[in-house]
Amino acid sequence: MNKVYEKIEKINKVGKTMAGRLKNLGIETIHDLLFHFPFRYEDFSEVTPIAKIQAGETVNIVGTIDLINTKKSPRKKISITEAIIRDKTESLKAIWFNQPFLSKTLRVGDHVSLAGKTDSEYGVPIMKSPNYEKINALSNIHTQGLVPIYHLTQNLTQKQIRFLIKQALPLTNEITDWLPDFIIKEYKLFSIAQALKNIHFPKNDEDLMRAKKRLSFNELYVNNLQSQLIKREMQDSIAQKIIFKEQETQEFVNNLPFKLTDAQKKSAWQILLDMREEQPMSRLLEGDVGSGKTITAVIAMYNVALNKAQSALMVPTEILAQQHYASLKKLIKNTDIKIALFTRTDQKINTAEETSKKEIIKSIADGKIDIIIGTHALIQEKIEFKNLALAIIDEQHRFGVEQRKKLTQKSRASHQKSPHLLSMTATPIPRTMALVLYGELDISIINEMPKGRKKIITRIVREEKRNEAYSFIRQEIKNGRQIFIICPLINPSDKLENKSVQEEYKKLSETIFPDLTVAFLHGKLKSEDKEKIMDNFSKNKINILVSTSVVEVGVDIPNATVMIIEDADRFGLAQLHQFRGRVGRGDHQSYCLLFTNTDSANSLERLDAMTKHHDGFTLSKIDLKQRGPGEVFGTSQKGFPEFKIANLFDHILIEEAQKYALETIKKSPDLGDYPLLQEKIKDWQNKIHLE
Repeated sequence: MNKVYEKIEKINKVGKTMAGRLKNLGIETIHDLLFHFPFRYEDFSEVTPIAKIQAGETVNIVGTIDLINTKKSPRKKISITEAIIRDKTESLKAIWFNQPFLSKTLRVGDHVSLAGKTDSEYGVPIMKSPNYEKINALSNIHTQGLVPIYHLTQNLTQKQIRFLIKQALPLTNEITDWLPDFIIKEYKLFSIAQALKNIHFPKNDEDLMRAKKRLSFNELYVNNLQSQLIKREMQDSIAQKIIFKEQETQEFVNNLPFKLTDAQKKSAWQILLDMREEQPMSRLLEGDVGSGKTITAVIAMYNVALNKAQSALMVPTEILAQQHYASLKKLIKNTDIKIALFTRTDQKINTAEETSKKEIIKSIADGKIDIIIGTHALIQEKIEFKNLALAIIDEQHRFGVEQRKKLTQKSRASHQKSPHLLSMTATPIPRTMALVLYGELDISIINEMPKGRKKIITRIVREEKRNEAYSFIRQEIKNGRQIFIICPLINPSDKLENKSVQEEYKKLSETIFPDLTVAFLHGKLKSEDKEKIMDNFSKNKINILVSTSVVEVGVDIPNATVMIIEDADRFGLAQLHQFRGRVGRGDHQSYCLLFTNTDSANSLERLDAMTKHHDGFTLSKIDLKQRGPGEVFGTSQKGFPEFKIANLFDHILIEEAQKYALETIKKSPDLGDYPLLQEKIKDWQNKIHLE
């Protein structure tokens, strides 16, 4: 076995306890340790003469210890170690707290390097708790040059993790470089060993940039290569040609209770054109909250039904499935189209009141149902479609590549044709980023809101203004409107001080608004209870709905005008924007109130962006820059590649990765000439599939 894949315990100074701490960081092997990258660096490239130090600076000094001793502080019961360090220009005092061993580790006459922030004592610069190293050590990794800073876990220090990585670095030479030689040479990239050595302990800025470039390229290239392979697989399949029924579609659109926007018409036309081809469509429909993606997809499903074929719409939650089912029933009420709802707990057909799961499965297999709307249950149950010509995945980033595949393989048509695939997302992703994340899909963007849609007034509300907000809510309800209140938790938590649905519901229904109808909603309720609550809310039988993030997507209540988000700083911008999109769907002015007690500058900056920007694409860019894709889309969402180091705003590197991915496939369509690359693709797929 290659030493680099051995357990982390094989490294000197890693016992059972240390291995447990490293495991919390996802580090179980030496290979994992080498791929645990720094997230920033302290720059101690230059040694500052002590005479030139100013208080408040972060510096590196080199000198000799003139004096060192440890004493007990009588008041605070802590030990204080003091040392005087001298260089050719001046002397400086350094202080460490509760590290009495230092007076044995460091001795008078030792030549040392100290790094850290300087403080002031009686107007004279001093250093408190600086990092320290003896200059006669083999190399100074904690106090000199570009010093790496890593994500840590409890009881693990920067010094420990640097020490372990330094020990493991020689093993980088045993890591097989899977990137084809022609790319490394042409694009002048570091080898994988060079890149790893320089990402952890770079000699200078140039080496660091080259290391980042190689490791970022790895992620973007392999992700793009996988996308191109999926695209090629799709191109090799044959789909049913869906003939565009122009007259019927025109009548259907003219009978809608609203006018389509130009962006909706353009996207619908792109989809209809794709489906006219024998090559399966593979398209992503992106649109902001409330921009009207659903009706665009309905036009496609309507045409499929007119072509005597079936469509399936798969969504991530039961509430969303029920919402889509209710909307579609209204939209196609004057047609002969049969729609079914199929979730783990709920099955219905629009033409029959009572239907069993068995009956629906049989009707789908016999081709008697045109449009099937459901959750994961569509791929988990024994459903087979007679002739599935269109598969639609809503909230694309919540489903893995494997789940998409399972849905598209559900047709038992004798000719085994592949369905056309339409993916939809309400999380706006900048186009260049969408090319990285969904390189196998063509992209349609609905970037315009329905006419007459008013901007939602968004405000940050501090605790002292809470009662004013409650008065405002009462006035809105008096005017016949309804209110959403979102909480981060279902139940109160001992560990977190965040608002919970149960607490807020009790307080609002019993103390604040005892005369109003307050209800609560969360993911753990039974499906029929959720449906009943949403039905009552949509019929205005409920004034205030207290909920968790289950209402994040798809819920459409035109009469709701106020969205209150408790502990708003707990959510990212993309999610806050989704919540806000639940209101403002009717003719009345709507409001979004962001309740927070945070003093974090970062969080307040994020919330402030919500008050200034109403465009999801702008907000998603801010969110991605602040927090990174893993947090925006949820690290638990499989099917979304987890980039450790690649920057999704580096357009040049993204384009180069795409160029070389296409070139590789051109040289070897099945990658047979690159067995190491084949293995890498398999590993990458295993990481992002949800099995």
